[in-house]
Amino acid sequence: MSSTHTNTHPAGTAADAAAADHKPSNFLRQIIEKDLDQGTYAQRRWAGTPGDAAHHAAGPLDPAKIRTRFPPEPNGYLHVGHAKSICLNFGLARDYGGVCHMRFDDTNPETEDTEYVNSILDAVQWLGFGWEANGQNHLFQASDYFDFMYRAAEYLIEAGHAYVDEQSPEDMRANRGDFGKPGVDSPFRTRTPAENLERFRQMAQGQHADGAMVLRAKIDMASPNINMRDPAIYRIRRATHHNTGDKWCIYPMYTFAHPIEDALEQITHSICTLEFEDQRPFYDWLMDRLAEGGLLAAPAPKQYEFARLNLTYVITSKRKLAALVNEGKVNGWDDPRMPTIVGLRRRGYTPAALQAFAERIGVTKSDSWIDYSTLEGCLREDLELKAHRGMAVLNPVKLVLTNWDEVFAPLGGAAYLDPCTLPALPHPPEGTEPPAARHFTIGKEVWIDREDFEEVPPKGYKRLFPGNKVRLKGGHVIECTGCTKDANGVITEVLATVVPDTKSGTPGADSVKVKAAITWVGVADGVSAEVRMYDRLFVDAQPDAGGKDFLESLNPNSLKVVTAIVEPSLANAQPDQKFQFERHGYFVADRVDHSAGKPVFNLAVGLKDSWGK
Repeated sequence: MSSTHTNTHPAGTAADAAAADHKPSNFLRQIIEKDLDQGTYAQRRWAGTPGDAAHHAAGPLDPAKIRTRFPPEPNGYLHVGHAKSICLNFGLARDYGGVCHMRFDDTNPETEDTEYVNSILDAVQWLGFGWEANGQNHLFQASDYFDFMYRAAEYLIEAGHAYVDEQSPEDMRANRGDFGKPGVDSPFRTRTPAENLERFRQMAQGQHADGAMVLRAKIDMASPNINMRDPAIYRIRRATHHNTGDKWCIYPMYTFAHPIEDALEQITHSICTLEFEDQRPFYDWLMDRLAEGGLLAAPAPKQYEFARLNLTYVITSKRKLAALVNEGKVNGWDDPRMPTIVGLRRRGYTPAALQAFAERIGVTKSDSWIDYSTLEGCLREDLELKAHRGMAVLNPVKLVLTNWDEVFAPLGGAAYLDPCTLPALPHPPEGTEPPAARHFTIGKEVWIDREDFEEVPPKGYKRLFPGNKVRLKGGHVIECTGCTKDANGVITEVLATVVPDTKSGTPGADSVKVKAAITWVGVADGVSAEVRMYDRLFVDAQPDAGGKDFLESLNPNSLKVVTAIVEPSLANAQPDQKFQFERHGYFVADRVDHSAGKPVFNLAVGLKDSWGK
């Protein structure tokens, strides 16, 4: 694994300290600050690569004040919950002069694939983080530590802290007990270290069938914490590993592998979600036993847990997300309705929006639900000052300006196209150069949205209806005179007249007062585009809570595809470029299907939260 990415936030700068000072405090920051004040890890050494106690003892003092890690298993695509963890772990390392390791927890060969490895690396980089610091690349994978893990297992056996159990899985489960009943010792628990070591080596040599036996830590079958009742730490599993191939037919359990990975990498603060809280005693037990044997350096890493992200109208179970893909409910892992990072990216979400979201929701030790509108609000705030404006007609009907020939007779009459301009960005960020203006034309015929005309207007309606005047944004004031219909009564054209000398930006522009301005696109230079109107994938705020079947709350209107007409500036959009379609919302040129000859735009987020109404 050779991919590298430069961390744009060097460790230990004055900017880091300033950044930390301006971040909202939380319990993790308080823990880190206390450790830094007390010098808990000040004498820790780092040999430049992961390794055991002797390896690091030969290295210099660690230049990183803290070390965190982001350790996904490469068995699927990352989702918005992982984005929170990425921002948390890399962000804390950045803010406190530390380093965050990018590590693949690839101890389960049956579900892992290089496709997921590559997608994860891409997601972390896209979010704006890297794993190269102090001239070193901190991209690691747990499978590179299999030799040490095997050595650690043999040490535990020799020290009397582990044994090979040959009970059936059913007997092991029954003898484990439950919350009200202590476990029962395995009949194999009293074997001698020599017998256990021989049996374990037979496991490693492939002399026994899958599932025939496991290696268990010897702790306390009566512990009130069921996770401490002699947990399994190695199992026989004949499976080809994407990194180590067929070298191993035994693989470590996650709860055994993860603390060792942290220790070999000299992690200081091992941050995970609350479901691992009950595993912390075993984490500490294992660190203590391996430190006693001189295998791991001190001080050992410490595990801290925070509440995972619960986001309304979203599911984050990899199994359930896979079901949506495999059953054709969505169009792949990067479908813009998916909460995956690739899906959010294709939807038009930005790294800045996701980082702002992670910071806004904060870090706590108690579970709570975050409303989806919070995520959408972060995207609106980011795009407001960045997304170029453009006009698009999503439900077009033709507007004919019946007196155009007469008003513009000296300039060519019906054939005349009046040039118009509008700013691409009305309020550019302070200190930046405003982008070039948008150019388009108005002629005798333009497209408007059907919703902008009512033959019999409801109360308070201010747009086009017979006798009412509005401004065509960036163009002229017009007065509606009526409409034409087909045999079925469907409006085919809206009719209006131009009010002379009222073009925007000219001296007479304000001579006629109107109560509304509507968006439009000229028939002469408008461009046809496919626009995908995405909405939330579920209509239930908690689609899989309480054992509910999440497929029953799929939103049947989560995707509507329309053929729209967009102004010419939008025809030059590059894939992944974001825009505000005025009056409609923020859109992105689809990063997969969009091309100059066939524009495709996705709705990223509306201009306001329509679900809160």
